[in-house]
Amino acid sequence: MKKNKKIIVWIIIAILIIAIGILSYFLYKKNSEAKLVSENLYNNSFYELVNYVQNVETYLAKSTISTSNTHGAETLTYLWREANLAQTYLSRLPIESQELENTEKFLNQVSDYSYTLSRKNIKGEDLNDEELKNLEELHNYSIELENVLNQLALDLQNGATTWSDLATNQKEEFAQAVSSEPDIFSSLEENFHEYSGLIYDGAYSEHLTSSTPKGLTGDDISEDEAQNKVKEFLGEESIKEITSQGLSENSELQAYNFSVKTYNEENISIAISKKGGHVVYANCNRDINEEKISYEQANKKAIDFLNNEGFSNMKETYYLNENGIVTINYAYSQDDVVIYPDLIKVKVALDNGEILGIETSGYLNNHTERDISTNLISIEEAKQHLNKDLNIQSENLAIIPTEYQTEILCYEFKGKVDDSEFLVYINAETGEEEDILVVYNTPNGTLTM
Repeated sequence: MKKNKKIIVWIIIAILIIAIGILSYFLYKKNSEAKLVSENLYNNSFYELVNYVQNVETYLAKSTISTSNTHGAETLTYLWREANLAQTYLSRLPIESQELENTEKFLNQVSDYSYTLSRKNIKGEDLNDEELKNLEELHNYSIELENVLNQLALDLQNGATTWSDLATNQKEEFAQAVSSEPDIFSSLEENFHEYSGLIYDGAYSEHLTSSTPKGLTGDDISEDEAQNKVKEFLGEESIKEITSQGLSENSELQAYNFSVKTYNEENISIAISKKGGHVVYANCNRDINEEKISYEQANKKAIDFLNNEGFSNMKETYYLNENGIVTINYAYSQDDVVIYPDLIKVKVALDNGEILGIETSGYLNNHTERDISTNLISIEEAKQHLNKDLNIQSENLAIIPTEYQTEILCYEFKGKVDDSEFLVYINAETGEEEDILVVYNTPNGTLTM
């Protein structure tokens, strides 16, 4: 009897141990899942912060050379918005507020100061030298902050630090790097009381859609006819299999979509427009083990390809080199005027010069021969509207799109102020400053914002 009781006791103990083990496992699993969710939320907030701080730096750079009250007010309003959004995402990170007090202060003062100056511009008042100097100093600090955030992004990616480390103060480098208070803060605060009401892959690619595509020519075609266009474009002899992905009816450009497998075991996605049977995009991704050709050779390959496909008079604008593939933006040129809305992107492999992709939606949406005005101010008159510190490197005429689906003929001036490079667009008929882009020359290419 006693022996049976002992057995029962041991069975109960075993059951309890198993139950505790199972419970511990589920608690551990639930804790791990919660930790993963938190990490993902922190990562999302952090990369949004990086994006908005980069935008703050870009708009601060633009604001320092703008000479137009209208365009200056627009730039400063965007700056105010981006600084506010950066503050929102900064507040979501698991880092004690006192460690980031001066970063929060910086973003808050950028927001307040840009709002104040935008009101001044809206009233038609120019910014004075002290205000421009303040913007320059804020821009310099924004570059330092951006560099720190980029370094933290690398540390997070390679595992050198974690959000748990940052939350428990085990890593102090980030807090120390962003907490050095620039002298600009005190001078800004002194100026605030003087004002009442104190309280965004190439150029213009975001404005390339059109309600009525102008570059689509020809009649509607069937899916079978579109498939023949695929064979014609890729070369029927190279195609092993074509699979239809259907018609994309809700997009700006209605197109038949296909997935293609070649005899070289490459997978290609390609879309053919329903109207006229034009190639809207084609894309092939493959590994590039070694870069054997130069950018200049790749550019020539792309130009020859465009000419063979019937896209003549295309001028190279900007490019990006990633993983052995260079993506080059080309804009149409008419009578030596660069037409930025008529944009085509071409991907070239740097191992053998193979064309891996093309994207023509900008061109198909907007291409038409323009009636270019000749009633223009002189280029010397246009230069009078530039910032006096801009060291001009090149100048030409260009047509740029607006967010209202209109186009403006401008003088495009490329130049530098100190170490920053800009593109400034002056209306060729009125002399108004229409836009400013910051040029970023990186080891992997030339980009604009």
